[in-house]
Amino acid sequence: MEKPFAQSCEENRAPILAELSRLYHDRHAVLEVGSGTGQHAVYFAPALPHLVWHTSDRAENHAGIRRWLEEAGLPNVRAPLLLDVLQPVWPEAEVDAVFSANTVHIMAWPMVEALFAGVGARLPSGGLFTLYGPFNYHGGYTSESNARFDAWLKGRDPESGIRDFEALERLAVLAGMLLQEDRAMPCNNRLLSWRKR
Repeated sequence: MEKPFAQSCEENRAPILAELSRLYHDRHAVLEVGSGTGQHAVYFAPALPHLVWHTSDRAENHAGIRRWLEEAGLPNVRAPLLLDVLQPVWPEAEVDAVFSANTVHIMAWPMVEALFAGVGARLPSGGLFTLYGPFNYHGGYTSESNARFDAWLKGRDPESGIRDFEALERLAVLAGMLLQEDRAMPCNNRLLSWRKR
């Protein structure tokens, strides 16, 4: 099969890496929830050689992720774990960080709730959860392009859509995590980081 390709990964990877290099300088292993094509993993891992990068996704995306990983041949990236956030038990991986990009706006809300609960259960004390994507604040869009994107998402799947930061923050608190950073990123995106208490 041909390697899958997501243009959004190419466009956002450098600014995300700049932040992860700072946030994860003292981390040992990260679980990427929703690795998608695998592009982020093979871009981030060589620049963060001190980290073991665990990819994960639902079964239908594993073949594509494996194609990217096999071609890259990176010693610090692990084969994709089978992970659907709704499954009651997540696969075992000793990690002190969880990263996810462009996922919560394509999930139904019960899946978003399950993501935060699962991350909170998986992270040790002091562990970091870093979430990248577009978010709303106080129920409002941060840009016209985000409003158009949200309309497109909901036209495709009414249960998806750009999530409110405040709702995500409530889920994080319930999962035992405290907000560390909310950083502006290019193209009207944000990078949110929470630390497990």
